Amino acid sequence: MTNLQQRQNEIMTQIAAAAINQPLLDSGLLFHHDIRDNFYYASYLFAASHEEAIPFDGDREQAKIKAEGILLHVLELQDQNAESKTYGHWPLHLRPTPQEAPKNTLPVELMGSLMVYFYQRYSEIMSVSLRGSFTLALQHIYRSNFYRMPSEHYNHHEAKYTAAKLIFGQLYEDTALLEDGCQSLRSTLSRVTSIGMSEYGGLPWFWHWMQAFTCAWELMKDAEIKAELARLLDYLWEVRSTYYLGGAWVGPHSRIWPHDMPKDTNVLHDYVQFGDFRLPDHMPRTEYAGFIAYEASSEVQRKALHRAAPVEVTRRVPKQAALAVSDNDVLHSYVYITESFALGGMWERVQEFDNEQHRWDVALPLDAVQGVNHLYFFYPGLGYAEGDLRHQSEYSEVLFHQNALIASYQIPDGQPEFIMGCLPVGDWIEEPNGLFGLSGDVYMAVYVQQSFQREAREDRSVVTSKGRTNSVVIECIDQKTAETLQIRGIQQFANVMKQKQPVYTLSSEDDLQITYSTLKDETMVLCGGLHIDRKIIRLVNGEAVDFTTYTVA
Repeated sequence: MTNLQQRQNEIMTQIAAAAINQPLLDSGLLFHHDIRDNFYYASYLFAASHEEAIPFDGDREQAKIKAEGILLHVLELQDQNAESKTYGHWPLHLRPTPQEAPKNTLPVELMGSLMVYFYQRYSEIMSVSLRGSFTLALQHIYRSNFYRMPSEHYNHHEAKYTAAKLIFGQLYEDTALLEDGCQSLRSTLSRVTSIGMSEYGGLPWFWHWMQAFTCAWELMKDAEIKAELARLLDYLWEVRSTYYLGGAWVGPHSRIWPHDMPKDTNVLHDYVQFGDFRLPDHMPRTEYAGFIAYEASSEVQRKALHRAAPVEVTRRVPKQAALAVSDNDVLHSYVYITESFALGGMWERVQEFDNEQHRWDVALPLDAVQGVNHLYFFYPGLGYAEGDLRHQSEYSEVLFHQNALIASYQIPDGQPEFIMGCLPVGDWIEEPNGLFGLSGDVYMAVYVQQSFQREAREDRSVVTSKGRTNSVVIECIDQKTAETLQIRGIQQFANVMKQKQPVYTLSSEDDLQITYSTLKDETMVLCGGLHIDRKIIRLVNGEAVDFTTYTVA
């Protein structure tokens, strides 16, 4: 058994234990918040009841009975009326009752393909009733034709459609559908390798790409198609390894959910592949990490797991609405990654779906800290709710350079005048214009232009700073490097960094200019942005940032 398989079994064991110990609801299901979790948890429980390699303390026969009952309830909620507009679909959220809940197009996208995998792996040991229910449900999925969509935007929905075409085309020997899937697969591979993925760091949707195509790869019998799937999976794991740091996803995100920020908790596929952090108890996205896996190449493994030398990752990313690529259709992503931390983000602010772009942060490995592992500030925008540190707005500009960054906030009249920040747990020293901390193995200097208040919580600190014009300057350095500068201990670090306050000046156009000299004696200057027609000036050591050097993501 490989280490990868051992880690999959750990996940199976943990989820199966949760499934057997959780009481059933009156509906016969475990959850009403999302039908997919019922399918996933029951799948793990069924597997644990059968496979001796999966450690399981419960009664395996009772586990199988419970799992089959849940699966039968899930399958019976499918719309099996061929005349219905939601034919082949399931409800997503199961309220007010599972039977009354409206059908939704989302569950079948990923769950439908995974059902084929589960059925082919376990059909021989299913009860007659469960086997029959699966057979019928899969036929209705196939006949629903939900996946017969062209590849246009190359997002996570279309990735799942492409995988479903291949899976159901093979299952029902539909040559035309299989060929359609092949064409979609090839165009997807061509698109992402030549232009890049528009869903940069888009969690959990990146994992839907990964699961859909891994499922197709696991099931595919045709050697040529399987090889094409492997090439796409190689690309996806190359992307993941590029932005990987001890379970953290570093750099900007096109979309994030609360389990992505300020702490990475959607990490099961990372755990299976890399295994360099502890398996968490909390698993918000169980899905099928314990069942399907594509082992990444040794080169990809080395890139993800060995960060001895710092690297700068500079990439051009196609905008989500862009079908071609010109200079106006791309974003520019920058990340500086060391073995102890990563710093960077997206130069451009974009209004992504649900206003979920996460523009920049400092990221730490998961096991380096207790609690959140990202540090960032933002101006709250559309969708923001108290306690949910997402949904950034415009009115900000950024400058990244290796281990330091400047973020400027110039808020128009009539808008709430405050910014918010999140800090990981650590040893923090507060001064009037800054915070100096040691979190994990990293010293962090956080200069805030206006006065601020810090609320220390069990797993994070939340910072609020008021003012129409504001800025944050951050510099990070690991303890080993700090030693070379004769910095030993948080108080000594604070004493050194207090002497390096940013300089704030107003230009003749009343634009704020922020100048900062780093510990490497490199000068960063960020200016402009108060007026729409004013140019943003970003200088490092007197030179403007050169975006022409950025390569395809």
